[in-house]
This record gives sequence, C-alpha cells and structure tokens, in this order.
Amino acid sequence: MRRGMSARLVVRFRRWVVAAIAVGALLFVAGSIWAGFDQVQAALARFAWPWLLPILGLTLVNYGLRFLKWHYLLGRLGVRMPLGEDLWNFAAGLAMVISPGKAGELLKPYVVRERLGTPMARTIPALVTERLTDGIAMLILASLGVTTYAGDKVHYLTIPAAIIAAGIAVLASKRMSMAILGACEGLPLVGRFVHKLEEMYLAMRTCLAPAPLVLTLALSMVAWGAECVGFWLVFHGLGIDASLDASIFIYAFATVAGGAMPGGLGVADGALAGGAVALVPGLDHASAVAAAMIIRVATLWFGVLLGAGALFKLSSMLGGKLDLDQARAASEEPGEGAGTGT
Repeated sequence: MRRGMSARLVVRFRRWVVAAIAVGALLFVAGSIWAGFDQVQAALARFAWPWLLPILGLTLVNYGLRFLKWHYLLGRLGVRMPLGEDLWNFAAGLAMVISPGKAGELLKPYVVRERLGTPMARTIPALVTERLTDGIAMLILASLGVTTYAGDKVHYLTIPAAIIAAGIAVLASKRMSMAILGACEGLPLVGRFVHKLEEMYLAMRTCLAPAPLVLTLALSMVAWGAECVGFWLVFHGLGIDASLDASIFIYAFATVAGGAMPGGLGVADGALAGGAVALVPGLDHASAVAAAMIIRVATLWFGVLLGAGALFKLSSMLGGKLDLDQARAASEEPGEGAGTGT
C-alpha cells in the first residue's frame, strides 16, 4: 500500500515535469520566433558559461536561507524536526513549485506530520508565513525601482501590498480574528472546520509576531536579492553592461507577476525578456530571450532538479508513505493530526 502511494506521487510528479517542460519548450519556441532562432542561438553561444557557477551558487544561497527560515518557523511553533530530515523535506518542496495550483506545497507540512505526528493545522501556518515573507520581500525589491523603471505599473505592487497589509492587520487583532471565526461556526461546510482554523490562526500569530516577522523578512530579502544578483551576472556573461538596480527590478517584478502560475511559467519568462528589452539600453531581443532562459534554468529548473532527487530520498525516508492526495485530505479533515507534535 505504501509503495502504491509513493508510486502515485512519482507518476504525478513526472506528469507535472513533462507538462512543465512542454510549456517551457513552447516558451522557448515562442521567444525564438519573437527574437529569431538564429539570433537566440548565437546569443546563447556567446554566453560565457563559467559565469553559470556563481549564478548557481547564488541560487543555492537563496535555497539555503529559505530553508533556515522554514526550519526557524517550525521551531517557533515548538516543532523539533531533525535538521537533516527537514533539509530533505525542504529540498523536495522545491520540486513542488510546478504543481498545479501549487498544491504540492502541502508536502512539507505533511512530511512533518508523518515523521512527528504534528497536526498539519499547526504547521501549515509556517508554510504560509514562509511563502508570505517571500512575496513581501519580492514586492519590496521590486518597489525599489518601480518609480524609476515602470511608474505606470506601480499598482501591480501597491494592490497586493495593500491586501497583505490588511490581512496582517486582521491577524494582529486577536479579538477581531476570533470574532470572525466565531461567526463562521454557524455556516454550512465551514462551521466544522472552525476549531482547526482557530488552531491555525494561533500558530499564524506566533509566526507573524514582530520579531519572527522581521527576521524571516530579512532572510527573504537577502535570499531573493541573491537571485536578483544572479540575473545581473547573466547579463555580464552575455557581455551586456546592465545595471544592478535594473536587473533587481526586472527579476523581482517578473517574479511577482508570475507568482500565481506554477513556477511562474509563461508570465515570469515573458516579463523577464520583455522587461530586459525595455530597461537595458541597447539590448536586442535575442539577448533578452537568452538571458531569461539562462536565469530560469539556473533558478526554476535547477530547483526542480534538486527537488526531484530529494523527493525520492524523502519517499525512502518515509518508507514509501508519500502521497499528495493524503496530504490534501489530511489538511481538510477536521480530526486529523492526533499526534503529539514534538
């Protein structure tokens, strides 16, 4: 039975990878048509590939700092996941970025439950906080250059920033939040989940208290700033004198724009290439497409590759008991998580 569950996840992951690669290939074709196949091939051939090593190193800095953030948030919730096991867990989660609706993100809380018995209602807030602080960091990084490079698109940043700020304000008021949850008790379908939502809310307050919020946001800023610098190095590898501030803005804005898509596929790729053409003086379309391709390989696809290896290790670590359907069902089941947590 456990082997069957693991096999289903592996099969599903393979389908996601195949679909994502297909979309990536279509994007490559579309970009090459836009810029010219021969010109894009020439730009890629011109890239000084030794630059890829420091670019990948900066990506690993991003992953490493985000792992520290995730592990720290678990600790704030009193969940003592062994460091090595949690590292495999986090690494496997990198592969889940290509899952439809990012449902695969539930893998990390699910693994913690399987290893420690901790209810997912208690650890999902760590996941939400991790991703939330990533989003806030990218909004901040993008805002540093938005008035300079895209003053007419400020609303793309201010609207999500206002929604996030309003959400945090509601979470900060325990009286208001508990009153809202209390009002939900009489609602059909929702009412039976209220006690779990209360548990999640209290955990969210722990994760988003001022000290952990500042610390995790600082880690996110450095982590995603590292990948922005990596994009700047891609331009240098192509022999293009792009400014660091423009590179940071393009990468951060493209990441925010693609946030709703699995892996940002399509939206982030287009924003990277289009933004580079618009904001890097003298940059031709082919070099912009090549730069977008290289940074996506060094960030998205590098992470998926690492995550795929970690996924198989994680499945072995759990004795094959690894299934996203179970994870999703467990997160929705009112009585899940009878374990002690630590």
